[in-house]
Amino acid sequence: MPEYRKDPVVKRWVIISTERAKRPHDFQVQPEETKVGFCPFDYGNEHTTPPEILAFRPPETQPNTPGWWVRVVSNKFPAVDSELPVDRYGHGMYDAMTGFGYHEVIVETPDHNSTFALYDYKQTEEVIWAYLTRFRAMAQDERVKYILIFRNHGKDGGASLAHPHSQIIATPIVPKTVQEELDGAKDYYSYKERCVFCDMINQEKIEGRRVIEENEHFIAFEPYAARFPFETWVLPKRHSHNFGNISEQEVKAFAQIMKDVLHRIHVVLNNPPYNFLIHTAPVGEEGKLYYHWHVEIIPRLTRVAGFEWGSGFYINPVPPEDAAKYLVENYKEIMESQNK
Repeated sequence: MPEYRKDPVVKRWVIISTERAKRPHDFQVQPEETKVGFCPFDYGNEHTTPPEILAFRPPETQPNTPGWWVRVVSNKFPAVDSELPVDRYGHGMYDAMTGFGYHEVIVETPDHNSTFALYDYKQTEEVIWAYLTRFRAMAQDERVKYILIFRNHGKDGGASLAHPHSQIIATPIVPKTVQEELDGAKDYYSYKERCVFCDMINQEKIEGRRVIEENEHFIAFEPYAARFPFETWVLPKRHSHNFGNISEQEVKAFAQIMKDVLHRIHVVLNNPPYNFLIHTAPVGEEGKLYYHWHVEIIPRLTRVAGFEWGSGFYINPVPPEDAAKYLVENYKEIMESQNK
């Protein structure tokens, strides 16, 4: 029987369409063809990218040369420009502003053929430190209001280059999607005097049916009103509105759970295309009491079509409970068979 479910944060309804449901294993994807060619992110090609902004490398090596294990550069084709002033202006009845912002690429590893799901924990941790270093640096610019870290994996996930990389974009305005989360979380807090995300964590721990990973500092689960099959959220257990406030101990735990969750998805769904994004509060103190930073991982297994665009509803053919069970049980079976 199909069911409507309401997201408690943004109050968006989704349709869990069991009548048109596929079994979870029907979503295993065919591997993408590997194309061999020139890649600007490969070892030895450092001179073909913009100069590095940050690199983790031995002290005896020179910038923009081999030796690095994580490297950050400006996007060669940026969506925004850090050299522009922030200037708002009108165009008749319309509003516009100059395209100020930062757009950087985090090259996660020298290994062209690896991926986030296959890194060891140390390499994953180094990538998180690169995220955090650049996030904190951008937050010092008073013109910046919001910083989004995201990762596109696979052609259908929007990755223009196969080499493992993430991106970070800083803007002088808060994105609409995040503003909706802020407004919804604030409404919930005004009514209940509790963080809606903290309540979600408690509810998921009580039920246990949608939880797929957990460690001392973080929890990962399929959200109750998931928009997409195998949509997965990762949240810190400690209430914190801003990703930039993560502690050194939490960096280790965050790296561990992100690697473990993405490895599950990689193994069980046969390395699907996906996006992940870190939703955090705007720069400053806004949302300190009621917002909770988190990661949303969205495997690209279905397409948004006319009904979704026209109505704002999402149709999810896999109940989150079934997706969680499949990620837990099938991952265990696959890993046990590989270790025999």
